[in-house]
Amino acid sequence: MKISKRSLIGAVAALSTFAAMGGAFAQSYPQRSINVIVPFAAGGSTDLVARIIAQKLTEQMGQSVVVENRVGGGGNVGAAAVAKSAPDGYTILFATIATHTLNPLMAKKQSYDPVKDFEPVALIGSIPNVMVVHPGVPAQNVQELIKLAKADPQKYAYASSGVATPLHLSGEMFNRMAGTQMPHVPYRGAGPAMNDLIGGQVPVMFDNLPSSVEFIKAGKIRAIAVTTKQRAKQMPDIPTMEEQGLKGYETYSWQALFFPAGTPRALVDQVNAEVKKALADPALQKRLEDLTMTITYSTPEQLGAHVKEQLATWEPIIKAAGVQMD
Repeated sequence: MKISKRSLIGAVAALSTFAAMGGAFAQSYPQRSINVIVPFAAGGSTDLVARIIAQKLTEQMGQSVVVENRVGGGGNVGAAAVAKSAPDGYTILFATIATHTLNPLMAKKQSYDPVKDFEPVALIGSIPNVMVVHPGVPAQNVQELIKLAKADPQKYAYASSGVATPLHLSGEMFNRMAGTQMPHVPYRGAGPAMNDLIGGQVPVMFDNLPSSVEFIKAGKIRAIAVTTKQRAKQMPDIPTMEEQGLKGYETYSWQALFFPAGTPRALVDQVNAEVKKALADPALQKRLEDLTMTITYSTPEQLGAHVKEQLATWEPIIKAAGVQMD
């Protein structure tokens, strides 16, 4: 096929104009406030981290970065809303393992695709989970607890903040890898579950480390293991599951930013750079570390790979547990 010199020059000029427009668009962004959708209630750990990040991005970007809590469906309502939003850079999802791994795998009918419907921006960090017991439980470590649970499974039920939560599934992973059959006792939130653990109504619990720290320090509960591969910097005396014989055990709650699919790459890169700058700030690092968060900045590509890796890790566990969400 022959292409005339005039046509070739015209095509090159058009591409140059398009590239220049894209660059100009990125340079003028943002021109108005940006909405960060947190798909969980205000006051929780995800909301707290989102507000810390939003405040810093507001300072850096010269426009308000506003957190909006859009709750429902265990995070599905807010995530689906962002997936359907205009890909113009003004709506960002503050996502978690629930919205981008667990919920899609458990949903009977998916309201969004965690891979196809979003543009990954940046991973923010992770918060460890912890396995804790009532002080009256004689086990001092994982292997002792496994021995007790195998001898009397019904006696050693574990509590969580609710059915299909990351903490529920942390217990299911434990049962699968330890060969135990500890029954699950779901609560309507971590607070009521912790109250019953302290009161001795339930012997074992999986919780986010931040909400357990003060009770551990006060001796009201005893920590058996953190669920991350490395010990938590804030509680270095608590050994990991892997250190205590459960090779490959790893669960944690993570937070990340996603745009709707189709958002221009220039905007993705710009916000990623702003997040990287924010996470390098010592004052912000201190605030996140006080929440027992491990900061884990990533490129968009690394975040995309992380989501696929998490989906592959959790799919067999969720299938084995038979957990589904309407």
